[in-house]
Amino acid sequence: MEKLRIGLIGCGGRMGGHMSSSFDRMEDVQVVAVADPIEERRNSAAARYGARRIYRDHNELFASESRETLDALFIAIEPTAHIGVEETAVDKGIPFLVEKPMTLDVDQGRKLAKSIAEKNLVTAVGFQDRYLDLMEMVKAEVDSAPKGGLVYGAWIGGIPGPWWWQKKSTCGGQLVEQNIHLLDGLRWLYGEAISVYATATRGMVAAGENGVSPEYDTDDHSTAVIRFDNNVTATLVSGCYVKSCRPFCGLAISLQDRVLEYHLRNNLVIRTAAETRDIPRKVDQTTLLDRAFIDAVRAGDPTAVRSPYADALKSLELGFAANRSMETGQAIILR
Repeated sequence: MEKLRIGLIGCGGRMGGHMSSSFDRMEDVQVVAVADPIEERRNSAAARYGARRIYRDHNELFASESRETLDALFIAIEPTAHIGVEETAVDKGIPFLVEKPMTLDVDQGRKLAKSIAEKNLVTAVGFQDRYLDLMEMVKAEVDSAPKGGLVYGAWIGGIPGPWWWQKKSTCGGQLVEQNIHLLDGLRWLYGEAISVYATATRGMVAAGENGVSPEYDTDDHSTAVIRFDNNVTATLVSGCYVKSCRPFCGLAISLQDRVLEYHLRNNLVIRTAAETRDIPRKVDQTTLLDRAFIDAVRAGDPTAVRSPYADALKSLELGFAANRSMETGQAIILR
């Protein structure tokens, strides 16, 4: 089989996950071009795969590359860096997988989604948990059970290292930057939300102290209450104030006849009156995400991925709707 020619835009932290989970293992792909503003990162990625086309940024890459030289792009850049990157890929007709959050400008995302649809271009966004075996089991349980019930979701921990993470203006806040994985998971399980009401607080984390950036201004924690069809209400909490313990992270779903406890990317506990099953994760969800995208590119089938750009945009819109609720104190009616 002829190898798919891959270009990388951004060779930092998250792209490392794609490298180790996919590009290092898959025999039908070849990284042929890399772009990153940090010389050490781009040179390291190029050496890893023998790529000879090395660029300082996406502008240099796009000045030389086209659909004739690249079959697909993987894009993993800072949230504030989505300026003309995906638009140029669409203009050149190059399929792409982009990591979340794919933009901080919803209007930009909507325009891009329209352009993607007009070209029928294969795209994917890095909502990897849609490919996780545990989440597939959760979906099967939810779909087979009587409708309705309460959902508690949580992503609680400390402050990650990337510079943009500590300013809400440069990451969208923890719900948009990090906990959007569970937010997207809720959409995958229950469909589109009816409404969202959210609150947030600051003051637990002191800017400029204990290694925290002096520019820290994001929410220490937030809570979003999201209504779905079929009598489902989800409470999704996000927190970055924890220093030494690890609270529950994942989804706890109370159905009429069973309880599902999805422990984030680790295991799934299913409890009924008769038994308790504890099921460990058995797959690498990044590998499956990338495999689906690569196969979709080969087939020219935009529907063969579980989170194409237009669908992923709905998760981003829900996250920013929650942010508006935090700012206004009002529930946001979505439909």
